Amino acid sequence: MMTYEVELVELQAQPVAVVRGHVTQGEIPAFLGGTFGEVLEALADQGLAAVGPPFGRYVPAADGFDVEAGFPTNRPVRPFGRVEACELPGGRAARVLHRGDYGGVAAAYNAAVEWVAAHGYVAAEPPWECYLDGPEVPEPRTVVYLPCTVVTSD
Repeated sequence: MMTYEVELVELQAQPVAVVRGHVTQGEIPAFLGGTFGEVLEALADQGLAAVGPPFGRYVPAADGFDVEAGFPTNRPVRPFGRVEACELPGGRAARVLHRGDYGGVAAAYNAAVEWVAAHGYVAAEPPWECYLDGPEVPEPRTVVYLPCTVVTSD
């Protein structure tokens, strides 16, 4: 079992270009593969640049996930096909690095959730993951971010 180091980081809000969709667990790889290509095409068409690794944000839904996937950009993208502008939030976040198969990334999410609760924070926004390596790498690196805020008493 992998042990995770969780860090508390301060993030700046980041413009991103994304495609949104609803997928089942098994459809995620195909969705991401197509989405990343669409986003890069939109950025090239508009003279924009990806300024970081691709990412995916997954919100559990009744029969799968509502997904937002794309790239951080140097400025907001204009709508282009299915590609639209969005923003990853700024502020505090728990950050965890996962090394290995994408199927094991859930353990990194669990480590972030446990750390946040143990250190007096609560989740402030849905988490996301950034893919530092492609699936062809034997042990790809995935960074999980869980935005959080200090628990306040009523």
